[in-house]
Amino acid sequence: MNLQERDRAVNWHPYTQMKTAEDAIPIVKGSGIYLYDEDGKKYIDAVASWWVTLHGHANPYIAQRVSEQLNTLEQVIFAGFTHEPAIQLSENLLKLLPENQEKVFYSDNGSTAVEVALKMCIQFWHNQGKEKTKILAFKEAYHGDTFGAMSVSGRSVWTKPFGEMLFEVIFIDPPISENIEDLKSIIKNHAEEIACFIYEPLIQGAAGMLMHKAEDLSELMKFCRENGILMIQDEVFTGFGRTGKLFAANYLSEKPDIMCFSKGLTGGTMPMGITTSSQQIFEAFLSEDKYKTLFHGHSFTANPLACTAALASMELLLKEETLEKINLISQKHFNFSKVLKNHPKVENVRQTGTIIAWEIKNDEKTSYFNEIGKVLYHEFLKRGIIMRPLGNVMYLVPPYCITPEEMDFVYRNILEVLDGFSN
Repeated sequence: MNLQERDRAVNWHPYTQMKTAEDAIPIVKGSGIYLYDEDGKKYIDAVASWWVTLHGHANPYIAQRVSEQLNTLEQVIFAGFTHEPAIQLSENLLKLLPENQEKVFYSDNGSTAVEVALKMCIQFWHNQGKEKTKILAFKEAYHGDTFGAMSVSGRSVWTKPFGEMLFEVIFIDPPISENIEDLKSIIKNHAEEIACFIYEPLIQGAAGMLMHKAEDLSELMKFCRENGILMIQDEVFTGFGRTGKLFAANYLSEKPDIMCFSKGLTGGTMPMGITTSSQQIFEAFLSEDKYKTLFHGHSFTANPLACTAALASMELLLKEETLEKINLISQKHFNFSKVLKNHPKVENVRQTGTIIAWEIKNDEKTSYFNEIGKVLYHEFLKRGIIMRPLGNVMYLVPPYCITPEEMDFVYRNILEVLDGFSN
């Protein structure tokens, strides 16, 4: 049996209808922006393997650091114990975040980082004898696939089987200048029962790379602050340079109470989640009453190997050459967006930092299930480029090590596919 046959016999893939799915492509090696299949064909990973790979595949520096750590300490329970990589990572990360972020709670992925944040907010009020339990979130949000994260994500066919089991959420449109006063009115009417507002800042990724302006979000955050509503900023996707700055928080005039991180945290090398909080949140759990403890944890909380990978990735991220590459990608995307805007088969072009997205005009509505996505996916695979369209929404989120020449190759192929595409 080859790898595809062995895979189909034992594996169940994410977001995949296994009945009709084609065989998965066996990848045997990664190097920089390239992935290599078992036949030796190489692919440009233009979506950073679900938006996680910052510095390219099999980055030698991260590999070296993890290897050294593996020979020193691979795992230790984080309840009652600690270790240098976790302390150093917390210290380094907090220096980069808004100054009100003062404590770090470790978990193992973006969805669980969100679960922790939600529990922090609800118990923050409970510990003070206040039962504020409703959550405010954006329509079409996506925060993960565990139950709490699903609950605060937009209701869709993905969540329909669990509809009666998801807790109540007040959903609002993302802010624009035309609707900001209406949003404030909704918030004001429910302020006494809202525990927190959770949001993806600037870019709603899984919703189709929907983008909103920093000034509008800042105004909404300010209003939430004035009405005693805690704020959870989900930077699982937007963190670590994706928006052109280190964090989406760097664009905002208001500060969240809690922040969530994963994806690029370890440079895409290992699973890890982080939830940071303000001192105010932390102090609500300090008590002689043991029942006011945050009862949450994971077996691999603050795993030393993952912490070391994150430390190494952060070192690479902060190098001047990496920051220059982020600026270069952002500028080239901006220039390419102007080309796309003039293409007759394209609409709704948008770009923030290293993220660019656009929609293919068609007779169907914009949707994750639009069949155009499947056709385009295969066309780009033939050309040695991995893109994963969200239905008729196409986007690029490349690793930062991509060269200008490689970007031009991707752009050129995008235009060729668009020119030859018929729907």
